[in-house]
Amino acid sequence: MLFDQARGQLTTFLEKVLSAVGETAGSVLTRVVEAVRTVFEGDPETRKKVAFSVAMIALSAKIAKADGVVSRAEVDAFRQVFEFPESEAAHVARLYNLAKQDVAGIEAYATQMAKLCRTCTGGPCQMLEDVLDGLFHIAKADGLIHEGEMHYLERIGEIFGFDEAGFERVRARHVHTDGVNPYAVLGVSPSDDFPEIRRKYRSLVSEHHPDRLIARGVPSEFHAVAHERMAALNAAYEAIEKERRAA
Repeated sequence: MLFDQARGQLTTFLEKVLSAVGETAGSVLTRVVEAVRTVFEGDPETRKKVAFSVAMIALSAKIAKADGVVSRAEVDAFRQVFEFPESEAAHVARLYNLAKQDVAGIEAYATQMAKLCRTCTGGPCQMLEDVLDGLFHIAKADGLIHEGEMHYLERIGEIFGFDEAGFERVRARHVHTDGVNPYAVLGVSPSDDFPEIRRKYRSLVSEHHPDRLIARGVPSEFHAVAHERMAALNAAYEAIEKERRAA
């Protein structure tokens, strides 16, 4: 786990950030970004994990507030998405609250967090889909995704570099207004032949395997959402396979 592998470093990071921002929310974004870049400059693997963690904490706070109120269900969902030991709870809670109150808007946060997640890869990072998945999980925690929340999720998707089809594939795993659309979940079309659908399914399973998540810097605290995503991919493939066999 991130908190086991880099406990001393993470604590130092949080202490430096919280000390730098004090109680003034307006300076949080700039100082957090600068801290991630400089404190872990010589340790790209830890920096990658910390960048993901900060993105989840900060954007979770922003998305939870998007409908005007932060519900208990959304806070609980954040704890599901981003588990952490009680010894770190005060640090995480303070950073969460500062981000929630920060004068910087969610677009500014999304832009800076995307840059942080890309710093170790030099380009678009699969890690950003992990972040977006987590934000959907939090947004739907109170029973529905409000219009304001969906607007922000769509905007975050754009900033993260998702095209319309890519964003729809993520959304289909979480929003089922007319029932689950297994084709949308896998990002395929009903007109595709089954071997092509199978290839796409296997590619997605490979991309989102727990070992791949670890390799790209996603800490194990996030794996509850990763397992939910794998379950959605498996269920979608099985539904299509059953439908094709029946036909």
